[in-house]
Amino acid sequence: MAIHAEPSGQAWRFGAAAMALATAFAVAACGSDADNSAAPAAPPAAGSHGAHAGASVGPPQPLRAGERFVDLKMPEAYTPAPPEGGGTDEYRCQVIDPGLTKAQFLTGTQVMPENIALAHHAIVYAVRPDKAALVREHDAKTPGIGWQCFGGTGVKGADVEDDEPGAAWVDTWAPGATETLLDQDVGFKLEPGGLVVLQMHYNLLATDGKPGGSDRTAVRLRLTDGTPKTRELETWSLDAPTELPCATDESGPLCDRAASIADVTKRFGADVGGMADEQVEECSGGKPKPGNTQTCDHEVEAPATLFAGFGHMHMLGRALKVELNPGTPKAKVVLDVPQFDFDNQRLVKLPAPVEVGPGDTLRTTCTHDAGLRKQVPQLKKLPPRYVVWGDGTSDEMCIGIMAVSPRAS
Repeated sequence: MAIHAEPSGQAWRFGAAAMALATAFAVAACGSDADNSAAPAAPPAAGSHGAHAGASVGPPQPLRAGERFVDLKMPEAYTPAPPEGGGTDEYRCQVIDPGLTKAQFLTGTQVMPENIALAHHAIVYAVRPDKAALVREHDAKTPGIGWQCFGGTGVKGADVEDDEPGAAWVDTWAPGATETLLDQDVGFKLEPGGLVVLQMHYNLLATDGKPGGSDRTAVRLRLTDGTPKTRELETWSLDAPTELPCATDESGPLCDRAASIADVTKRFGADVGGMADEQVEECSGGKPKPGNTQTCDHEVEAPATLFAGFGHMHMLGRALKVELNPGTPKAKVVLDVPQFDFDNQRLVKLPAPVEVGPGDTLRTTCTHDAGLRKQVPQLKKLPPRYVVWGDGTSDEMCIGIMAVSPRAS
């Protein structure tokens, strides 16, 4: 799969991954449902992800020279409910106007959910000024508060996965995450007239699929004017398939791959339901390779600098790695998450910026463990399944998210 970066300041498209996320920056997780030298993660403690009510977002770090905070909040409180297609996951987007009067660089983000018991994760998208009207129009014509959205903003022409992306994915929150902070004279550029779209993923397993109260999440932006040398960031979403069969002691109708994909399609639509086969075609030559560990190679097509990254999986994730030019004398691990923790998906600054360009390959590798299904409180109640790519809590994802800046050839 090729990844291409244009020095236009717009978000870049990297194959199927951006669609997922559905799920920036401390990336969190989305929905339900090889060989890796990393030691397996310890099984999640009982209630580790189910005890959201006790999680704290923590205080913001002090402002640095030239920075200021802008506090935003969802325009209205929203009461999440199960989607019509079934399941216990709802993705809801709301538009927020930051009211900027001049261009600013976003150097820190802190998401502060009001109803922590239902908040599974959140993603913050920055919409370009010339695409703001599309978002407002979509919001106005959609009944109720905000709109349902799975992969990105859900607004055609103002999304991260369009041929000409109209939005950038700038942050992600997961339970336990504090403020995401950039400190290398880099940032995401926000301009007057631009909008923020906040995607909330609500999970209703804790309430047995019934409404569990309202939520009005707040977002704190850390902004600065920047310097003549400030590098503008974009996000690369480097995905790999998930083809995790049921454990040997499990059985049931959803242990069949086709039945599981049909279930994902019913819950989230054809675009999400088609992801598994698309990834297999692009990453594995068209034939699924069931197993704990999956990989995908992404070819770099334009010069860029990698500054930071984080891994994104769901609650069956064990380990994630992104390698540069694997199997060659120039091989280098640029992102290594040997013990994945769903509740601690944080942006990690690379020890030193990494330069990439045409001819380079970035390989994403993820290891999942079906055995965790019996240990994670949120998954114990659900029937076993052949886990493929999907936006639900019982589905999975595999994404290496890299914060990059384009550079001259």
